Amino acid sequence: MATVAPNPMATRGSYRWIQLFLGILCMVMIANLQYGWTLFVNPIQDKFGWTKASIQVAFTIFVLLETWLVPVEGYLVDRFGPRPVVLVGGLFCGIGWVMNSYASSLATLYVAAAISGLGAGAVYGTCVGNALKWFPDRRGLAAGLTAAGFGAGSALTVLPIQAIIKSMGYQTAFLYFGIGQGLIVMIVALMLIDPRHVINPAVARQAAKPPRPNIPQTKRDYRPMEIVRAPVFWVMYLMFVMVAAGGLMAVAQLAPIAHDFKVADIPVSIAGLTLPALTFALTIDRVMNGLCRPFFGWVSDNIGRELTMLIAFLFEGAGIFALFYLGANPVAFVLLSGLVFFAWGEIYSLFPSTTTDTFGSKFATANAGLMYTAKGTASLLVPLGNVLTRATGDWHAVFVIAAALNIIAALLAWFVLRPMRRAVIENSQREAALRPAVQPA
Repeated sequence: MATVAPNPMATRGSYRWIQLFLGILCMVMIANLQYGWTLFVNPIQDKFGWTKASIQVAFTIFVLLETWLVPVEGYLVDRFGPRPVVLVGGLFCGIGWVMNSYASSLATLYVAAAISGLGAGAVYGTCVGNALKWFPDRRGLAAGLTAAGFGAGSALTVLPIQAIIKSMGYQTAFLYFGIGQGLIVMIVALMLIDPRHVINPAVARQAAKPPRPNIPQTKRDYRPMEIVRAPVFWVMYLMFVMVAAGGLMAVAQLAPIAHDFKVADIPVSIAGLTLPALTFALTIDRVMNGLCRPFFGWVSDNIGRELTMLIAFLFEGAGIFALFYLGANPVAFVLLSGLVFFAWGEIYSLFPSTTTDTFGSKFATANAGLMYTAKGTASLLVPLGNVLTRATGDWHAVFVIAAALNIIAALLAWFVLRPMRRAVIENSQREAALRPAVQPA
């Protein structure tokens, strides 16, 4: 690891919060790559006549590369620091969307999606990993705030993108936002600092604050190849897949569910705002998906990771059941869909912080990246929802399975994950206590 001169601003106690803000800003800039894609699908189809299924292959490619290569990108961050990885990631994000603006074939669209996925994964994994390293005392909150930038960031640009698509065409929107978002990420990358490079004692002490007593942390740093041999990692991975897939099966099909429940176009008035039920629900999705991440992360910093998982996953399971049985009422549909979204997105703060608590911060970016691949695995299971609906003729089986997966994950968190993690952490503490005794004099 190269020695870096201390940043003059690093003498300020608030420096790590500045680093957290910079990471959030990067996440906001890449949010459109995933959450803004839906705005371009119909215009692309109108121009070229390609089927939506073939266009959406690009999105699948994006998600898979955005998730499954994060461990490799995380290894580079742990080796060389966040700055070069985010710099290249921002460049790739910009190139991908600029290519979309010129794409006249599906092959080009797919290549652009792959490049965008590589860039987004590099930025996402780096910013979450850096937050975990800077805030060992508030990992849940820091990871949640960072992930919230990705979950809710696109809400800021939905209207501008729609306006440009309508007035100047979707290709111009791809071009302008691709260049703008990519440049901002690259500029911000130059200001990112690895906490290992901060020499100022005051800042170093703040970044090494101990966690609360009910948030046990390992005394050893595990390498990525070590954690994949640890059974506790695979228990967490299974839980991540179950909650992600369970939630996605229910919420990814929100529009057809709303139409089948015959509530999609019924006006709903809440807090003085009146919108069609489906539009209202989709709007709440963006807000709740962002708010839940720092909220549940903060809760887990105070009451513990597994207890928070137990509460959140049970909450999600109950919400999915309630949405199925009460969703034919348009007001209930809007409110319950918001509840489902609120109890679902917290996995992107709880699992990175739990992974780092269990396996250490030195290789946090790569290790959290390995856990993040569960999102890609879960996305492959989502089409099963359509298969079940066609086979059974309604949404009942989808909702039951989605709710059951969340409830099972909640029970695993408390009765399986909690004792397994305690054993791993206690073992690391025993190793740390013995280490000075075995070192040569």
